[in-house]
Amino acid sequence: MKKHIYLWSALAALSLNSCQKDFLNRLPETSVTAENSFQSAKDLEIYTNAMYGMIGPSYSDGFTDNVAGMAGASTTDNMVRGNLTVANASGWSNWGDLRRINIMLDNVHKTKGAAADINHFVGIARLYRANWYYGMVKTYGDVPWYGKEIKNTDEEFLMKAQDPRTLVVDSIMADLEFAVEHIKPDGTNTRLTKWSALHLMSRIALQEASYRKYHEYLGLQGTANAFYEKAANAAKQVIDDGQFAIHNTGKLGEDYRDLFSNPDLSNNVEMIFFKKSSLGEGVANNSHTVFDYEWAMSKSLMEEYLMKDGSRFTQQIDYETKTITELFKDRDPRLAELIMEPGFKTNPDLDIPHVLKPSYGGYLQVKFYARDPELRKGWNLNYTDLPIMRYAETLLNYAEAKAELGTLTQADLDLTVSVLRKRVGMPAMSLTATNGYVDPVLEKRYPNVTSNKGVILELRRERRVELAAEGFRFDDLNRWGVGELFTEVPKGMYVKELGLIDVTGDGKPDIAILEKESDDNPWAVLPKAERDKITPHYLSDDVIYLSEGTKGHVMFTRDKKQPRKWEAPMYYYRPIPIQQIVLNPSLKQPFGWK
Repeated sequence: MKKHIYLWSALAALSLNSCQKDFLNRLPETSVTAENSFQSAKDLEIYTNAMYGMIGPSYSDGFTDNVAGMAGASTTDNMVRGNLTVANASGWSNWGDLRRINIMLDNVHKTKGAAADINHFVGIARLYRANWYYGMVKTYGDVPWYGKEIKNTDEEFLMKAQDPRTLVVDSIMADLEFAVEHIKPDGTNTRLTKWSALHLMSRIALQEASYRKYHEYLGLQGTANAFYEKAANAAKQVIDDGQFAIHNTGKLGEDYRDLFSNPDLSNNVEMIFFKKSSLGEGVANNSHTVFDYEWAMSKSLMEEYLMKDGSRFTQQIDYETKTITELFKDRDPRLAELIMEPGFKTNPDLDIPHVLKPSYGGYLQVKFYARDPELRKGWNLNYTDLPIMRYAETLLNYAEAKAELGTLTQADLDLTVSVLRKRVGMPAMSLTATNGYVDPVLEKRYPNVTSNKGVILELRRERRVELAAEGFRFDDLNRWGVGELFTEVPKGMYVKELGLIDVTGDGKPDIAILEKESDDNPWAVLPKAERDKITPHYLSDDVIYLSEGTKGHVMFTRDKKQPRKWEAPMYYYRPIPIQQIVLNPSLKQPFGWK
């Protein structure tokens, strides 16, 4: 038993020491111990400064149905291909962030100063604890709740079993309620404020409400509406405050683009909380990797974008066979701000359009890609600011919660979704129209939506479109109980026939897709200067194939060799690594993991 306790604690201590070492290297003046710190509000500020990396931006929807081909691997990808087991699972042991938070909360009674100043930083710590714990709930379901520092001598504390999801979530909500009440409303949008806390409450409450409604095996459906109410009320407080708005200067797609490829979001009215980059201070990101590097977007996502007049793309007679040069005509402007439109140039000053590679499907992500080459200086050297919490999500959270409660009105839609659509010149959403004609494509995608169906499905479309590539899709599929979409065999661009293809829209061939390397004759008749500009791609390389043999949508050989499957409810969670069960036999594997 003592050996188990020592090893388990050592893992947590190693994690904490690693975090503290990094923290001390970056900010040596913040060195603190429980004995000599937490004496003033300034000490609390310094201590909580190190927590700001615990909530960060995302610029990928990797390994969801928003992405077609993708390099690398993930836990989710391994799982749906049958390769994840308790023996090779990772995770669970990184309790260092939680311990750091609890150390402060255990010692804040020593702090002297104005209660409002002290509670502001306590609120920040509790917000981070709430977010950390909800990440654990999403991953494992039931988890042990530790509301104080884990010490090596706390044998019973260390060896406890998981607490019920309901207890942990109630504790999370208590932390968020304290944060909302005590974190100050003023401050810059690079620091947490009362509005950040309300936004996070709306996000987490909506996630939990959906889990309780759409995951019947939990037996918590009767409590779902209370969380939808929390989500709606928190979002509405942010809306009613009036200091945030949708960034709209009348430039349609450019206004939307400006949120994701901008070197300075400080004065952007949509930013509730964002990560600042600075060339002068050496703070950068790696966002250029979204473009033609490891993934491309999916046909499924592309098709969800409406036509400019508000009609559905999937109502077009030939929508299945439109080529890359035909997809963007008369579409929602956000499509061209997510997927590379033919003729796109990585350097606007040079007349050299980028030529796509079909190996990831062809729908290249441009959202988050800085248009100014001076902001892209290399690996981890991109100097654009990145949203963490933006007002658009607040509006979508509010609309969805109200729709699920059955209390959504046209006025609510006018306040939320219609404002998002107005930014890009799209028609407003009509409550009557959406409930009067349910999209059969969306109905098939989300078969468990049974009440208020039309508007809920259209709100899911709007969320998928507005928040594409911002890291929300993974949680959305899980909370809506449609995990089988993780196993959807993805498709990319449509190819009318093997041979030469124009992908830049200038009427001249840029690439060739051929069966094998010996099939190079299609461009033999072209002048050498034109032949040299054509990049061949071969189906015989065993990376991609076409859905109809010599024509069709780009598909991926790996999905033939390693087909995906879904096992519910098990796959909504991840296994606890077996070594952690050995260290603490009180822990139980979640939902079917053995």
